[in-house]
Amino acid sequence: MACFDVFNGDADGICALHQLRLAEPLDGVLITGIKRDIGLLHRVEAAAGDRVTVLDISLAQNREALDRLLERGVSVRYFDHHFAGDIPKHPLLQARIDTAPDVCTSLLVDRFLDGRFRPWAVAAAFGDNLHRSARLAAQTLSLDEAQLDRLRELGVCLNYNGYGESLDDLFYHPAELYRRMRPYTDPFAFVAEEPAFAQLRLGYREDMQQAGAAKPLVEKETGAIYVLPDTPWSRRASGVFANDLATAHPRRAHAVLSWRKDGSYTVSVRSPLSRQTGADELCRQFENGGGRQGAAGISGLPAALLDRFIERFFLAFA
Repeated sequence: MACFDVFNGDADGICALHQLRLAEPLDGVLITGIKRDIGLLHRVEAAAGDRVTVLDISLAQNREALDRLLERGVSVRYFDHHFAGDIPKHPLLQARIDTAPDVCTSLLVDRFLDGRFRPWAVAAAFGDNLHRSARLAAQTLSLDEAQLDRLRELGVCLNYNGYGESLDDLFYHPAELYRRMRPYTDPFAFVAEEPAFAQLRLGYREDMQQAGAAKPLVEKETGAIYVLPDTPWSRRASGVFANDLATAHPRRAHAVLSWRKDGSYTVSVRSPLSRQTGADELCRQFENGGGRQGAAGISGLPAALLDRFIERFFLAFA
């Protein structure tokens, strides 16, 4: 029997898997990629009797591959918080999916494990820009403000590593970053001792300093749209920069676009934190778009559709 762990390459996917494997040690086949690489289940070549665990990728975007695996007799356990569409009913499928705007996949795993490794879930929630949910989850941990800030920084840096047009833009392949995390039960030890975290923190600070100088392409009371230059740092910083803008202006929606090598844009959309709805519906209007209510994206928006995107963005968040 083979086991496969399929997970998003951002903070939420990595921390969700880490919690599960701390509770259920297993050396499975790791299948992951950049944050935008969400069609991961199509890569799984499993046979009857094999087991697949899926973390933090949309079921709607992987429905065909999921049906194929279930028909082959593969057992699938699915944790996610993105738009799912119709969830199939099948004896081999265990689906723990919650699309509420205040949850992330690591919090769903934390719920499943009764909080056994909750600090990692708190870090992931911070990384997903769910600051209120992170602080609520941390209430049982008796952490001081400095410790909460370290978990916030951990989540943000792990999340930052997942953004890029390709794996070449990242500091670490998400599978390698997970392997470096595996020896650490304590996230504070990982922050203090792991060289990979020190590298991510330095890269994050340098990239965000450059992003902070960006000016909006369009700015209104209800939202702002930024287009970053065609550089590796902009592709790495785009999603975390969008989170920072949302936190700084909680009543405003934001979109951050970065150039792709084919001349299209990668788009990160954040709903206003004051309501956290609409981002996924907007992005699903375009090919390769999806996500969750508070944060969504488009993997390749043709440049010719920029004006249409701007129009629909301000309609969505009017």
